[in-house]
Amino acid sequence: MRLMTRVVGSVAVASICAASAPAQAQESRSAPLAKQLSAALDAAKLDSIGARDPSAPDAFCAALYFSGAQLFVVAAKYSAPQYLAARLAKKEYRDVYLDLNGAAVPNTKEFFQDAGADGLKAKSAENQAHDTYETGGKERVFDGDAKKQKMSDQDYQKAFADADARYVEILTALLAQLKKTS
Repeated sequence: MRLMTRVVGSVAVASICAASAPAQAQESRSAPLAKQLSAALDAAKLDSIGARDPSAPDAFCAALYFSGAQLFVVAAKYSAPQYLAARLAKKEYRDVYLDLNGAAVPNTKEFFQDAGADGLKAKSAENQAHDTYETGGKERVFDGDAKKQKMSDQDYQKAFADADARYVEILTALLAQLKKTS
């Protein structure tokens, strides 16, 4: 009888762990690119980078980097694309970041906060800042708690996968720009 109780108890514990695993299990595709961008920015002694966003001809993306700690990334359309293109040509990357962050065409801005500058994570480690993604006026906090955001686990995982895929696109564009300037 005790053996049966232990087996049932073990199965229950395993089920609880499996139910909470999806938020932790999903791999980040952006992690290697974020780490590569961070290392390249450190090597170039830069704290920012900007580039054209491949998603649209009048869209741009930029990153503000705090070495080893944080990567803020913005992507948006800009009402005067020739102005930002000129700033890119002059390597005024911080200004590109500030312009996009402050004066993007309404409803086109996407903003990532990559705590640790190591790629998006579906769930951060305990006592660590959470990664976030904001688009269309909605912020997604990747803390692993779908219920707190009034989402199903499946919707949470889809939101994470979509944000991570978009982050990969932007990081790829920023890395390509950094390689051009080196």
